[in-house]
Amino acid sequence: MTDINDGGAAAPEDENAVPGMNILAQYIKDLSFENPNAPRSLAQGEQPKLDIAVNVSAQPMGEGQFDVVLSLTARAERDDFLMFNVELVYGGFFRITGVPQEHLHPFVMIECPRMLFPFARQILADATRNGGFPPLMLDPIDFAQLYRQNMSQEAPRAN
Repeated sequence: MTDINDGGAAAPEDENAVPGMNILAQYIKDLSFENPNAPRSLAQGEQPKLDIAVNVSAQPMGEGQFDVVLSLTARAERDDFLMFNVELVYGGFFRITGVPQEHLHPFVMIECPRMLFPFARQILADATRNGGFPPLMLDPIDFAQLYRQNMSQEAPRAN
C-alpha cells in the first residue's frame, strides 16, 4: 500500500468545507485475457473453481490529486484445467477536496476504488463474454472492509 500522505494537504483553509471528489480521468492501464485451452475450455462441464484477487494502490500526484489503481484478477479452473485467466489494472485520476489530512488515506483508499469498481466490473464482464464464457459479474466489493483488512496486515510489519 502506498503512503498517500505526502501528496500535500487536501484540507482546505475552511475546516467546515464539504468533502468532495472529482474524477479527472479513468483509464485501463493493463488488460489481459488468456484462454489457453480453447476450444476445449469452452465445452460444458462442471462449475469451475473461481479465484478472484483485488488490490488497491494510490499515488499522490500533486496538491489534492491522486492516481488510484484498482487491480482485479480472476482465474477459472476445472480439474487442474485452466479455463481462463483475466487481469485488469484500472486507474482513475482524482481530485480530493475538503477532507482533513487524518481522514485522507482511508478516503482515497475506500471511496476512490468504490467509484472505479462499476467500470472495472463491466470491463471484466465484457472480456469474459468476448472470450466465449458467460460474463463474469463480480459481486460488489466492500472497500472499507478491504481497507481495514490491509491495515491490520500492515500493522505487524510496521513494528
